[in-house]
Amino acid sequence: MQLDEAAPVLAGLSEPIVVAKVNADKYRKLGSKYGVDGFPTLMLFIHGVPIEYTGSRKADQLVRNLKKFVAPDVSILESDTAIKNFVENAGTSFPMFLGFGLNESLITEYGRKYKKRAWFAVAKDFSEDTMVTYDFDKVPALVAIHPKYKEQSVSYGPFEGNFLEDFVRQSLLPLVVPINTETLRMLNDDERKVVLTIVEDDSDGNSTQLVQVLRSAANANRDLVFGYVGIKQWDEFVETFDVSKSSQLPKLLVWDRNEEYELVDGSERLEEGDQASQISQFLEGYRAGRTTKKKVSGPSFMGFLNSLVSMNSLYILIFVISLLAVMVYFAGQDDTPQPRRVHEE
Repeated sequence: MQLDEAAPVLAGLSEPIVVAKVNADKYRKLGSKYGVDGFPTLMLFIHGVPIEYTGSRKADQLVRNLKKFVAPDVSILESDTAIKNFVENAGTSFPMFLGFGLNESLITEYGRKYKKRAWFAVAKDFSEDTMVTYDFDKVPALVAIHPKYKEQSVSYGPFEGNFLEDFVRQSLLPLVVPINTETLRMLNDDERKVVLTIVEDDSDGNSTQLVQVLRSAANANRDLVFGYVGIKQWDEFVETFDVSKSSQLPKLLVWDRNEEYELVDGSERLEEGDQASQISQFLEGYRAGRTTKKKVSGPSFMGFLNSLVSMNSLYILIFVISLLAVMVYFAGQDDTPQPRRVHEE
């Protein structure tokens, strides 16, 4: 079982997480106390306060997510060694925000608000070597790091009003997002439209080079999310934009993350050559309104999300229906009357 596999790893953390099992069929009052009405249910107790865990239950992802759950909203780091240890322990699954010379009260709200999506820390003491490592040259500074995508950006403020939250919110995603089932869920919390690049195979060399070009464009257009997807990797999703294996690719469009997308007149696809200039022309055309609006031909964004969320429920439902059918079948096989048994006192 995945929980049994995760338990010793969680117990061995620097701040151990204890895993316990309860048979709620046997201890019904305890299950009722915490509102358990389905099995299996995972409850996380932080300082005695119960929170239902609804994330992935695969062992490695369970460890990753629970480490994040129990971490402080904002960690305080007092030395270069503490900074190094924090970054190493955080791993590569979540983005992190490191404040240097920054009052922790300025980011406490966001550390709490985005706790499930990112690590937050403030360094109180650090050397010039650390400034070089994290590529900032003055304080206060807030450095956003995406270890998984090897991306890093810095903000020097202003650290007030909407400016700070805009930087945090926009930095929760990498500059160019590979569209898959995991990142599609992440887009649900982002209100920006998506500049979507559709390629044949998002893992080949040409696509890798194109992502580098898109990254520069994304850095200069933070009001948009830039994403890419390969028809080879997710044809069902790509086909909703009227793209098939016979289409000319790469194709560019702007998706509202729901039921509509826009094609920029004269810039529907990228040709060989100076793709950076072509992407700039695409963005200029989009902002000038030289576009044609279309409807997605398949599930909307929420439709895709709901299909992902409900898939496990569908498997359970199919299993229950099959089990009932088997029970009915065997019940029908044994319809001969049985002699009554008398229990003698």
